[in-house]
Amino acid sequence: MAKHPVATPPPTTYLVPVPRPPSHTRQAGPPFNAPAARRLRAALGMTPGHVAHGLRASYALPHATPDLVHAWERGTLTPTHPELTALAGVLWCSPVELIGRPRSLRDHRIARGFAPEDVARTVGHEFAAYARMEESGEWQGTDRQTAALAELLHLTLPDLIALTGHEARLADLLRTATRTRWQAYVKPVGRIVPLDRRLLEDALQELHRDYQGQLAATPNPGDGGQDFLDRIVDDFWAMIESRTA
Repeated sequence: MAKHPVATPPPTTYLVPVPRPPSHTRQAGPPFNAPAARRLRAALGMTPGHVAHGLRASYALPHATPDLVHAWERGTLTPTHPELTALAGVLWCSPVELIGRPRSLRDHRIARGFAPEDVARTVGHEFAAYARMEESGEWQGTDRQTAALAELLHLTLPDLIALTGHEARLADLLRTATRTRWQAYVKPVGRIVPLDRRLLEDALQELHRDYQGQLAATPNPGDGGQDFLDRIVDDFWAMIESRTA
């Protein structure tokens, strides 16, 4: 990757940092990929001081210091949404390259570099209504609006189920299916996950078999399988992906 010219920060002797806003006044940022931020900075030949100077000079973040950049890269602090967008600008990358797996509607929007007004307009929602959805973290829209949202933000089926608030219900159904008769849960799971019935049957049967096998191999049955149940949604989607790849 070609290196871009880097402005030299002013001597630290003259740097009087402005305190970062208190945590209760900051909006929580998206999942942050700290190793990616460190790797991108190193690839550009920049120091944390260079990054901090760019954040102050080009993005009006007077509280940015090398120590703050270090904290982001160590994972002890997470950038807010504005800070992450500014950091992406300084590192000449897309915000999506600095974000871990997006979880919320706001995370997905930031990852794709859209302003909330842009998303609201594209999907056909009033801005105030869309802003409330971002605040609650739960998408509500017609089928047409949901399809437009999925296309704009490159959402997968797991993303849509999480954003529409159905992931918790799916997890409950999957946990019960693995502990009892999985056959009885094919139809309820299918109401949430609109996939071929045979595909769902295969995934539920495999989850049930793996869970029962793990219980049988655990010395203490009372504790066995809890880790399996905690990650069951991720395992379910991995099974679906392996069968549709």
